[in-house]
Amino acid sequence: MTKELLSKRQDEIAPDKPVFPISVVADILQVHQRTLRIYNDEEILVPARSPKNRRLYSINDIEKGKLVQYLSRELGINIIGIKIILEFLKEKDIDFSEYKSHLDMIAKKLNITEEVQRQNREKLSKRGRKSTKVSVEV
Repeated sequence: MTKELLSKRQDEIAPDKPVFPISVVADILQVHQRTLRIYNDEEILVPARSPKNRRLYSINDIEKGKLVQYLSRELGINIIGIKIILEFLKEKDIDFSEYKSHLDMIAKKLNITEEVQRQNREKLSKRGRKSTKVSVEV
């Protein structure tokens, strides 16, 4: 297959066409497949279904997943907060492509700096881990 033909085929994939299985999307978003199933259950990221009832995601779904990861990992927002934010953005009729820039603007307005976001990432990365305090006896 020539490079031109491959490029043309990639351009043919509509952003809303469900073509990616859950395993591929989990790898792209760097989450466990169970996380994507939870997003589905919570109606945050609902994939289409194949005739064999398999979850299939579109490019738009992947982009929405990236937004959900940003809200969760960078801003430290829980799943209920994410649902509220997504619904609010939808009600305000803000274009999906502008979600992240709109949220960045709000975060800046609320003084949620890069430092605060870094601290949130550190807190989230330590959740569920046991303390590694070492006692030294002399």
